Amino acid sequence: MRLYDRLFTEPRPDAVRGEDGAYLPFTDFLNPESAKEITAYVEAAANDLPAESRWQFERLGYFVTDRKDHVKGKPVFNKTVGLRDTWQAKAQ
Repeated sequence: MRLYDRLFTEPRPDAVRGEDGAYLPFTDFLNPESAKEITAYVEAAANDLPAESRWQFERLGYFVTDRKDHVKGKPVFNKTVGLRDTWQAKAQ
C-alpha cells in the first residue's frame, strides 16, 4: 500500500522568505513523510482485481489499484482519499 500526505511542509512554499528577505527555494520545504509504502494483508480476491479499480479499506480510506505495478500475487494500492481519524482528535 502506498500512503500519501502533503508534499510540502508549508502552505505556500514558493512565498517563504529568509532572514535576508530573499525567497527560499521551495525544495527546502519538501515533506520527507509525504509518501510511505507499507506492507498490508488483503484477501486473496485482491489478486484478481483489474488495474485502476477503486476500493475502500476500513478505517484507512479509499484506494485505487496501481496502473503499472499491480500484478497478480503482489497487488499495489495507492491511497486517494483518507478518512478522518476521530480517535486521534479526541486523544489530543
